Amino acid sequence: MPSYEQLDYGSADGSIWGKSATEKIAVYGAAPVAQRAYSSAVHATSALATSSDFGATQLAAVQEIQKTLIALGVWATA
Repeated sequence: MPSYEQLDYGSADGSIWGKSATEKIAVYGAAPVAQRAYSSAVHATSALATSSDFGATQLAAVQEIQKTLIALGVWATA
């Protein structure tokens, strides 16, 4: 039977990994890295996907991916 380490230390609120953007974290065997710096040209939600190349379904999918990454703390915000 596998043995796993609990990382929440019993807090009802959970845990934070990488409290600041400069602290490094890694998952799935990847090398630890810090959060990428915010760039309004890349990270601004209003400018992310407005191209007519996207249909409504594709645009909604891209926006959902962005919202998920923001919620996980992976997508830098201003």
